[in-house]
Amino acid sequence: MAREKKRAELQISGMHCASCALNVERALQSRDGVYDAQVDLASGTATVDYDPAGTTIADLEKTVGEAGYGVVKNRVTLKIGGMVCVSCAQVIEMSLQDLDGVSEARVNLATESASVTYNPELVTIGDMKAAIEDAGYRCLGIEGEVPEDAEAAARERDLADMFRRFAVGFAVSIPLFLITVFQVPALIELPVSINVIMLVITLPVIAYVGTPIFTAAAAALRNRTLNMDVMYSMGIGVAYGASVLGTTGIVLTPTFNFYETAVMLASFFTLGRYLEARAKGRTSEAIRKLIGLSPRTATVVRNGQERAVPIEDVQVGDTVLVRPGEKVPVDGTVTGGESSVDESVITGEPIPVYKQPGDTAVGGTLNRNGVLRIRAEKVGKDTALAQIIRLVREAQTSKPPVQRIADVAVGYFIPTVLAIAIAAFFIWYVGLGATLLFALTILIAVLVVACPCALGLATPTAVTVGIGRGAELGVLIRNGEALEISEKLTTIVFDKTGTLTRGRPDVTDVIPVGMPEEGLLAVAAGVETNSQHPLAEAIVRRARSAGVRIPDAEHFTTFGGKGVAAAVGNEEILIGNRALMLERDVPLSPEIEDRITALQDEGKTVVLVALGGMPRGIVGIADTLKESAKDAIAGLKRMGLSVMMITGDNARTANAIARQIGIDTVLAEVLPQDKAREVQRLQGRGEVVAFVGDGINDAPALAQADVGVAIGSGTDIAIESGDVVLIRDDLNDAVAAVQLSRKVMTRIKQNIFWAFAYNATLIPLAAGLLYPFFGITFRPELAALAMALSSATVVSLSLLLKAYRPPAKKEVS
Repeated sequence: MAREKKRAELQISGMHCASCALNVERALQSRDGVYDAQVDLASGTATVDYDPAGTTIADLEKTVGEAGYGVVKNRVTLKIGGMVCVSCAQVIEMSLQDLDGVSEARVNLATESASVTYNPELVTIGDMKAAIEDAGYRCLGIEGEVPEDAEAAARERDLADMFRRFAVGFAVSIPLFLITVFQVPALIELPVSINVIMLVITLPVIAYVGTPIFTAAAAALRNRTLNMDVMYSMGIGVAYGASVLGTTGIVLTPTFNFYETAVMLASFFTLGRYLEARAKGRTSEAIRKLIGLSPRTATVVRNGQERAVPIEDVQVGDTVLVRPGEKVPVDGTVTGGESSVDESVITGEPIPVYKQPGDTAVGGTLNRNGVLRIRAEKVGKDTALAQIIRLVREAQTSKPPVQRIADVAVGYFIPTVLAIAIAAFFIWYVGLGATLLFALTILIAVLVVACPCALGLATPTAVTVGIGRGAELGVLIRNGEALEISEKLTTIVFDKTGTLTRGRPDVTDVIPVGMPEEGLLAVAAGVETNSQHPLAEAIVRRARSAGVRIPDAEHFTTFGGKGVAAAVGNEEILIGNRALMLERDVPLSPEIEDRITALQDEGKTVVLVALGGMPRGIVGIADTLKESAKDAIAGLKRMGLSVMMITGDNARTANAIARQIGIDTVLAEVLPQDKAREVQRLQGRGEVVAFVGDGINDAPALAQADVGVAIGSGTDIAIESGDVVLIRDDLNDAVAAVQLSRKVMTRIKQNIFWAFAYNATLIPLAAGLLYPFFGITFRPELAALAMALSSATVVSLSLLLKAYRPPAKKEVS
């Protein structure tokens, strides 16, 4: 089979001379899957012919980046109306990709949108709108700029129109069907032929119900494509045309009476579209909920006066007033007031968070019981909520590699079905000597039973619902490819500092020697208050959290890298490591030495406290593990995954941490710049690797991993740093991300299996395969009903994901 060829145009930045253009050209030509690449220095454009099965636009952009240059690109998502099946999506994709300057176009049937990557110097949004409308569809505008109310109203109008059409169709076709089945004309005398009566009754009905179908079929043929509208138009046209010919006695006899069948076919087809459209509308509920979190207005304080203004008019630096029961309209810092704020819609954390001056506030969260004054620091598209909405929208338009199976199958599906229908007609009529009426019935049944829509909806509906569900759970999956790879993971590598641990030292052990613990903390904190060292800050925090009164210290002295000394009252206090104690002749008993060794074996830093030259206490300090770390590691192991930890710490400390949480494999003393190399080494052994890091210091490793998981905290979301972004600082969400990905991929496979099984079973049945053995045929009306239910079934199966809650979330709820 000949490989597919596509052309992409990339706008390159950073080229200053002919050598630069040559470097980019050679880099692109050396990439697998690229047939040819030509770079024009004057326009800064690289024209690339490539095989989409072997490489992607993202791969080409990455190649340009690795060569030391950049790719200038704009991306826009357009809302589209009038799409009814996967063939429609393919037509729009081809129409957009034919435009000069469009490097990639992805159309999502489930969200009824097109994500277009383009060069703004070569093509405009207006050009794209014109291409969509020339293809016979409606461009509703840019996503985000089309009001949700207007979009919902348009959807309701379309649904109401379809409902009226199939209701009229069934109101006429069902009585006619019953009249035919019970042979009413044979029981009563009619002034004219029943065929003439049916013609008069059904003509306006078929025109009303069938017009959208025939119009869409004509548009498809103008675009040189075959879709469901074409197949149904053929089926309805053959049935109704044969009936008219039979009624008028031209070629056929009056026994060819398919009037009620033709109307019923159009009605079932419209019913199927109605059910499918209703179900599709529910697949994007998650994104609509997120959009609904943002208030339409805000109360700002300007020149000492409170004013209610549209949210679009709030500016950075404005003071925003948020009363109880109102939603926070911006991201910012609390400057006045105190209140509890429900952040569950963003972080998934059900317990309201107490806010006071100096704390951060997140747009979209709900103020519970106090009045807050917030200084706006991020507004509009820069807020955390807006970034989450953007990420989810982009992810929902992405295609996992598994969808290529369905895309290829759909490309061959309709021509194959047409061939089967025609072949079945001639085999029965010419080969097996069946009547023309029987053969024609077989032809119509095959045309209307086939359903490529179920195949085309199998993946995008599951991806849309799954990614939306992830957003509700605080797990942001950036693209469909991450879903598919997550299912194939074999190894999870965790960074230690800031990921498995809290990223700051805390006191873990206070062991007094000959004095109360409170007194030990008091004198230690009194001395350490004068130090800026992280270990000193840990001791002061512990004393304050314990409610200890911290005394003043005098004559503060430091001993470079070993410790400090000061006077508290009349006592000389010495705080530091073992070497400092020995240097200052502080005696350490065997029992104290054993305690020091035990703490160090646990990966803790030991601080000793001496008063008047005698040891009075031992303080163990460590970067403490997050509460969720142990459960998360156990959950991943239960899923059959190998779990590793990577850190720059020494092996002794690293292994101590790993033992506490059940990690068996540790890569210690690895410099930050070498973490990506360790991930690459694992991939070289055939492992499919996910790297979990903080998204700030681990960017190279996150990019190198098959799936990069960036873990954040509240609004501290490194959106661009990982394939999966966890909003909450909870490692159980990393487990939930893998579980959700596996569930979505399982549902996609079930959908694809159903779609293939449906067509593989019913097309032969409609072609009369069982008739010679059991006398079973498949009436066209029943075939149309089966088709109507098939795509609705696929969408409904995907919608079940809305209720899915990963086990990792249940365990911690």
